[in-house]
Amino acid sequence: MSPGPAEPRLYLADVRHVRSGGSSYRLRHRTYLWLVDLDRLPPLPRPLQPLARFEARDHFGGGAPSIRAGLDAFLAARGAGLPAGSRVLMLAHARVLGHVFNPLTVYWCHGPDGSLRQVVAEVHNTYGERHCYLLPPETARGDLDVAPVPKEFYVSPFLAVEGAYRMQLPEPGEHLALTVRLAGGSDGARLTATVRGARRPAGARGLLRAALRRPWSTAAVSVGIRYHGVRLWLRGLPVRPRPRHVPQEGLK
Repeated sequence: MSPGPAEPRLYLADVRHVRSGGSSYRLRHRTYLWLVDLDRLPPLPRPLQPLARFEARDHFGGGAPSIRAGLDAFLAARGAGLPAGSRVLMLAHARVLGHVFNPLTVYWCHGPDGSLRQVVAEVHNTYGERHCYLLPPETARGDLDVAPVPKEFYVSPFLAVEGAYRMQLPEPGEHLALTVRLAGGSDGARLTATVRGARRPAGARGLLRAALRRPWSTAAVSVGIRYHGVRLWLRGLPVRPRPRHVPQEGLK
């Protein structure tokens, strides 16, 4: 049996973005995230289901029968399919009151022996497009010596599709601590995004408490991104043209 929580967990999270080099900017957002086993998605009482739904249409290509099936198709297309008995943990926003937006979803893929085989970082932009990065298990070490990953996906209108990420994505335990750094673009801009959080039980009481503290959290993420985008535009940052998006092989 691979490591990880026997039951789903909630993380009350503090998200920060720091842009430096050229025009500097900082933002902070508080939310909550779920850590779930893709083969054991949390059952909730019917009255609470509008507050947390996990649906296949919100991940990968959106057309697979389940999130796990979408992940398996993505991995298989890259020769990295998981053997029977593997376990996958997903960190993500759930759909809340019919809305969801996941800037970053992380999947930790464990083999039947419990060893971490790979990490997948799924990135969404506000244009409804998605892109996944297949990362080595070293990404989960949490140290600074991680290999850079070329940026391949248009996320912000103020950053071109160039440069490289360094992703530190350790599997959450008592605490959540993710860091993504982007550098190497021609404009000299650097971006550091961090997600820090503390684990909480994910039963009905825990979900209600989180939902009351951060009402309609997924809509708040979408609104916050647009608000800060307008502020950056008013400060005169040039808008980078958005290239035509070509869905990745294996996303269905």
